[in-house]
Amino acid sequence: MAVNSGTHSDSKQAIVVIKDLIFTYPGIDGHPPPASAPLIQDFSLTLFSGHRCLLVGSNGAGKTTILKILGGKHLVEPHMVRVLGRSAFHDTTLVSSGDLCYLGGEWRRDVAFAGFEVPIQMDVSAEKMIFGVAGIDPQRRAELIKVLDIDLSWRLHKVSDGQRRRVQICMGLLKPFKVLLLDEITVDLDVLARADLLRFLRKECEERGATIIYATHIFDGLEDWPTNIVYIAHGKLQLSMPMDKVKEISKLSLMRTVESWLRKERDEDRNKREERKAAGLPEFEKQVDGSRVTGDPARAAVRVINNGWAAGRLNSTVAGEENFLLSSNRVLRQ
Repeated sequence: MAVNSGTHSDSKQAIVVIKDLIFTYPGIDGHPPPASAPLIQDFSLTLFSGHRCLLVGSNGAGKTTILKILGGKHLVEPHMVRVLGRSAFHDTTLVSSGDLCYLGGEWRRDVAFAGFEVPIQMDVSAEKMIFGVAGIDPQRRAELIKVLDIDLSWRLHKVSDGQRRRVQICMGLLKPFKVLLLDEITVDLDVLARADLLRFLRKECEERGATIIYATHIFDGLEDWPTNIVYIAHGKLQLSMPMDKVKEISKLSLMRTVESWLRKERDEDRNKREERKAAGLPEFEKQVDGSRVTGDPARAAVRVINNGWAAGRLNSTVAGEENFLLSSNRVLRQ
């Protein structure tokens, strides 16, 4: 059972509100595959101004998906996710204004005739990238360059992953944000860069009332940084409470506390798999078959789902009319 507790003033307005969120990744036709189980289920969370929320969970728990939904990158019902009182997906001014900022693990862009999601590593200087953003407070820009210790002469195709990451973070934080979503963004930073960045982000929350959600597996230097902690497993909220309350319950360090949660979760999962094997069932409930997820509960989906395109060809196949029912190209054939 999830524990949802927090300390806040009644006069404060909720900044991030997730209510009964259910989310399933769509298939190639834009709709969830038949009988597919939701990746995120019955997830509710409320954060207020000044909160620094640490989002923890095992690999595949749903942390990145939740952050992307909050960042307006996935379509959900407007009432399920509200950021600053607005729909995260439908109100594009949240991102364009800089009020909502999402910084993910990869820094990529789409390049014509090169492909989608191409890493940002072209032959351009850090100075041109950073000073190319218009309408930025010079004092804030100078502070970020100093905090992240950026050499403006760096060429992005010659720097290390950590140096490129510093430029990415600087670019993302140039506009004063109200809500910041961080997804493993400090994984490439050295100890000093990470410590200085966390100190800067703490100041943003304390002085400007910003709200931050930070998903990470690195807990060094985080003992006194978060105000709240949220633990998710299998797409469901397991625990949400202030860090002060966590420290009262657990006498261990933050890292050891989270480790104990994850170890208990893993042991429970292993026991369930052993029980399935003993009952003659597949060890894992979901099995990947090619590009489709099969098994319970998707085993009920007997129709093959494709987009009407034959492998190795640039033209649509006309064979197998039964395959077109759930095809994204179906409307073109009617």
